[in-house]
Amino acid sequence: MRLKHITYLMALMLTLGLATACSNDDESPDYSGMDDDMMMDDDMMMDDDDMMGTDFTGTYAQVDHLGRPGINTTLSFDMEGEPSVKDAHNTTIPSEMGTAFQAGFQARLEQYHDVYALKLGLDPADVDYENNILGLDAATLTTVLAADVLEVAPDLPTTYFDPGTDFDNDGRILVPDGDEVALTGRHPNDDIIDVSLILFFGGAEGDRFSGQDLDDDGMADLPRLTSDGVGLTANISTMFPYLGNPE
Repeated sequence: MRLKHITYLMALMLTLGLATACSNDDESPDYSGMDDDMMMDDDMMMDDDDMMGTDFTGTYAQVDHLGRPGINTTLSFDMEGEPSVKDAHNTTIPSEMGTAFQAGFQARLEQYHDVYALKLGLDPADVDYENNILGLDAATLTTVLAADVLEVAPDLPTTYFDPGTDFDNDGRILVPDGDEVALTGRHPNDDIIDVSLILFFGGAEGDRFSGQDLDDDGMADLPRLTSDGVGLTANISTMFPYLGNPE
């Protein structure tokens, strides 16, 4: 009899335990042993393949800006042992970017010209930044670019830079003649990097450092700084999300 009572008691305890476990699953999932990053609501949990569903809950942190690609990479200046300026720019809100980074961006732009002057055997004082095809001096250009946002011009075409046509028939399409449009947004076909390089190094006519052969010996006497030499080859769709076929 005593053994029989013990058996009944164990069966009862097991039944109560299962009932309690089922009740807990319905009301409060047991996340013991799970990392906090893996905890989600009942309907959205990471599966065995670490694939997540669409779940936007949680705490997020700003890690990058992509309004104007390449600007931060080109004009930020990190010092070993010092906090990264590039990372700081990526996490700063646009309204504070100009104050925080314009001066450093301008100094970096001028340093590039000093470096190229030395490379060419010239006095750095003689190779400064020149106002570019938009007529912007170094301070104004870096003020515009320090804030990594794309402005919208509702009454103008959306483009990073469109030189228009040679309106005055002077043979220089990049020289402003009144029909150019710039920095009014960004079209998928825009060559952002080349435009940026032209604004940095092209001077008033867009070709200041374009690999010119000054002595006609078949060799470039000036560095080619106004293009990365990479053209857009993808056939980009005109429909959102504006993707091209893989190449």
